[in-house]
Amino acid sequence: MREPPAALDAAVPAVEVLSAHKTYPNGTVALQPVELTVQEGEFITLLGPSGCGKSTLLKMVAGLLDPTDGRLLLWRKPVDQLEASQRKLAFVFQAPTLMPWSSVASNVRLPLDLAGLPRAEAEARVADALALVGLTKFATALPRNLSGGMQMRVSIARSLVVQPNLLLMDEPFGALDEITRHKLDADLLRLWAEKKLTVIFVTHSIHEAVFLSNRVVMMAARPGRIVEEVVIDEPYPRTSDFMVSARFAEYAKRLQDSLLRASHDTDEDATA
Repeated sequence: MREPPAALDAAVPAVEVLSAHKTYPNGTVALQPVELTVQEGEFITLLGPSGCGKSTLLKMVAGLLDPTDGRLLLWRKPVDQLEASQRKLAFVFQAPTLMPWSSVASNVRLPLDLAGLPRAEAEARVADALALVGLTKFATALPRNLSGGMQMRVSIARSLVVQPNLLLMDEPFGALDEITRHKLDADLLRLWAEKKLTVIFVTHSIHEAVFLSNRVVMMAARPGRIVEEVVIDEPYPRTSDFMVSARFAEYAKRLQDSLLRASHDTDEDATA
């Protein structure tokens, strides 16, 4: 069972965002200076209205976008020096982005092939990753023959195959039906616990945020900024019973009120 954030080892944070902000060349301020610390082993969710900078912040943590100013550290190292910390990160995008002509196993093996890992070791890792997401029987299938939920499992397996310590997920289940989405949420929590991952997860879903997170970071837009943090102080594992509990409803109501305030701030900024 995972411990709540207060019990996590805070000796070396997994992620530190230090006054990092982003202004695009056209002058658009995508993100005001952000201060955020993520402890190793936390499950953090970024929540907020469209345009609030959730994906921008996630891509900055991943090193896919450079901040205009400020710093981002992973285990006290600059993002581009992550290898020096002997840790790895993986990024799961909104769409599975699979190679349609390649088998499930080949898609999962891609990052290992690019890294030049010996074929035997790579195939063993692929088999382990497919087993973790329940796709062992589909190793030879093509993506077009899989459902949307199964394609996303392939994408998750491809991220796990590099054996990451930090998993960044940008609305990975947003396009899926509720039943599939909840199943993948539960599977994700299982993987988080088994692999001792640190996760930063982006969603628009309040219920998903409450179910998954140690801590929810609420953001508002124009310009993007953090406006509130809500700790979900509930034990793991979390089940469907938690989702119909009074405590769940209380957290959801608090986040709903916070999201409404964040959206109102956005509307005022847009019309000012």
